Amino acid sequence: MTKIDEIDARILRELATDAKIPNVRLAAKVGLSPSACLRRVQELERQGIVAGYRARIDGKLLGRSFVAYVMVGLSSQKKAAHAAFERAIRASREVVECHNVTGSVEYLLRVEVHDLAAYKHFHTEILGGLQDVTVITTYVVMASPKDERA
Repeated sequence: MTKIDEIDARILRELATDAKIPNVRLAAKVGLSPSACLRRVQELERQGIVAGYRARIDGKLLGRSFVAYVMVGLSSQKKAAHAAFERAIRASREVVECHNVTGSVEYLLRVEVHDLAAYKHFHTEILGGLQDVTVITTYVVMASPKDERA
């Protein structure tokens, strides 16, 4: 684990909030000169702590206002079953996150679609059509009081 100091932690918080913040403004917010701030950001990137930058997309504006977290259980723990499931999920535009998790199921998905009918199609035709899927549990997102995903 890489140790970082308080200034690096403040830089990371600011970048997580606004990755496009100009270096001069970032430096002012964290109390550094612009050149010192830029060196720190570059070092955080070089170390891989800042692994990249992303655009935060508002799915609602793109007609993807129905959001659900879906727990998926597989009937087989064989590598081939997991690989086939992950291939299918990577090809699915509805799935914006897929995590292999511990517990009573194997996967946690974040699904974003237009509406309940679109989710029903995904649930029945996509997930329901996969060979080793035996458990599908859906949690519909009603509100997100805190969401710090980039």
